[in-house]
Amino acid sequence: MAWQRKVNNAFVKYAGFQLNRVGKEDSAPEPEEEIRPPAEPAIDRLLVAPVFILSPVRSGSTLLRAMLNAHPMLHAPHELHVRRLLVNFGTPLAETAMDALGHNKTDLEHLLWDRVLHRELTKSGKRFIVDKTPANAFAYQRISTCWPDARFIFLLRHPASIAASWHEADPEKRTPEEAAIDALRYMKAVQRARKALPGLTVHYEDLTAEPEKETRRICDFLNIPWEAEMLTYGSQTVLEKGLGDWKDKIRSGSVQPGRDLPGEEEIPEVLRPMCVRWRYLPRTAEPK
Repeated sequence: MAWQRKVNNAFVKYAGFQLNRVGKEDSAPEPEEEIRPPAEPAIDRLLVAPVFILSPVRSGSTLLRAMLNAHPMLHAPHELHVRRLLVNFGTPLAETAMDALGHNKTDLEHLLWDRVLHRELTKSGKRFIVDKTPANAFAYQRISTCWPDARFIFLLRHPASIAASWHEADPEKRTPEEAAIDALRYMKAVQRARKALPGLTVHYEDLTAEPEKETRRICDFLNIPWEAEMLTYGSQTVLEKGLGDWKDKIRSGSVQPGRDLPGEEEIPEVLRPMCVRWRYLPRTAEPK
C-alpha cells in the first residue's frame, strides 16, 4: 500500500531503519510493487530455460538433485533460496531514479535473482541450472513471472511418508501430528503450482523403483540426451536443512529404494484428501 511505503521511506530517511512484515518462514514477503515479466527478455535475463523442482519437504528432492547434477548439461547446486534476496530503496531519490529507468523494486529483485543464478551456472561450465528449494512452491507465480521460459518438475511422494520423514528429521521440534499439518502446507502449495503451470510430474517411489525410466522421462522433458552417469552419480555431500547442517553423503553406485508405502490405516486423516489427489488412494477413500 502507498501509505505503508511512505511510512517506511520516512523511517529509512530519518531513523535509518525500516519495517518488515513478520510471517511464516516459508511465506514470501508480499511485494508492494507490480510483479511483471521482463520488459526486454533478451537483455533482462541471462539464464535460459532454468529448471525448478517444486516439491514438498522430505520428498526426495535431494536425491533427484544429485541425479540431475551428474548430467554434464545440468548444474543442480544446494538449495539457494534466491527468492529471499530482497531489494530496497535507501532513499526516495534512489526510487525515483530507478523509476525513471523503468524499474520497480520487484524488477530489480528479479535482475538480482537471475544474476546470482547465472553466476553459479557460469562457474559450473554447464548449460542449464536446476534449483530444488522446496519453499519455492510457495512462490511459483513469482518464479514463473520472473523467468517466463522456466521449466518445472513436480516431485511427489506419498503424503504419509513425507509427514513421517518430516517428524523423524526433528522429533523434538514437531510431533507426528504437527509434522503432518506442517508438511501439508508444502503439499498444497505444490498442488496449486501443478494446477497453474505446465510441467512434468515425477513420483519419488517411481524414481527409486525405476530410476533409468524416470530419468529418461526427465531428460525427454528437458530435451537433453539421457546420460548413464545419472544412475551412478558418485558420493556427493549435500546440504539438506540449511547452510550449516550437512547431511550424510549419498551412497554411490545405485539409487537406494525408499521406505515401504504406509498402509491405509496408517495415513493421518488430514492427509487423506491429498493422497487421493496424488493417486495414492482411490477416490472412494477420501473423507466425506
